[in-house]
Amino acid sequence: MQMPDNLGDVRNALEPYGYRDMRTTQRNAVTLTGNGTGQPMVFAHGYGCDQNMWRLVAPAFADSYRLVLFDHVGNGRSDLSAYDDERHSTLSGYADDILEILHEHDLWDVVFVGHSVSAMIGVLAAIKEPERFAKLVLVGPSPRYINEPTEDYVGGFNRSDIDSLLDSLDSNYLGWSSTMAPVIMGNPERPELGEELTNSFCRTDPEIAKKFARVTFLSDNRDDLLKLRTPALILQCSDDVIAPDIVGDYVHKHTAGSTLVRLNATGHCPNLSAPDETIDAMKAWL
Repeated sequence: MQMPDNLGDVRNALEPYGYRDMRTTQRNAVTLTGNGTGQPMVFAHGYGCDQNMWRLVAPAFADSYRLVLFDHVGNGRSDLSAYDDERHSTLSGYADDILEILHEHDLWDVVFVGHSVSAMIGVLAAIKEPERFAKLVLVGPSPRYINEPTEDYVGGFNRSDIDSLLDSLDSNYLGWSSTMAPVIMGNPERPELGEELTNSFCRTDPEIAKKFARVTFLSDNRDDLLKLRTPALILQCSDDVIAPDIVGDYVHKHTAGSTLVRLNATGHCPNLSAPDETIDAMKAWL
């Protein structure tokens, strides 16, 4: 075979021989574990977190599934230099990152497990390439955090609340993290959980975190729910200040073929606060 002159042509020439560009593995610190011949199960973490947040849940599926964990750019062990202001200015850009991971590792029939903002990122990815996805597990999803009174929509926050939150984050990210993480986590009787989330926030690149917060809290994906055709499980926590009950009801009502399960777990992170209940709910549905 005569080799082409430039790298792009080399990649194209080698593709029929099994070559795959592995750049997203480094970019998103992709980890592959579990049953290598099993159905792929992709775990996507929430805002300010990393793949370590799934350590109490993912192993329960290792015998049956091929587990794929990763870090969004700016989080965990991801390549910070891969952050792109234009691409990552919308959740759609993060969905493209996920699709590139699926392409790189030739993943099909995927069970996608997305927590918080990653729930909507997974929805967008499944709308773009539905043939790649078998099922979605949406943990604490919210398509819109801001209330829209004229549209009779309750997201849990007034616009002024979100503006204040973002201003506070911009002026003192570490202070914001130590204040907000325990509120997001809930479970005040277990302060170690809030401390873990605080530490996770503090490990995230602050400049990227500030930008990702705006993308997260200002996005509106309500119309996207209506486009989804992949079966979805919605896991709704009790006393979740980020995604309250009424939001879970909205997601269920506007997502065709979805199943809503209300957990006894409180707060916004059942993958840490109630992993056994989360695992049981997922296995029962799957």
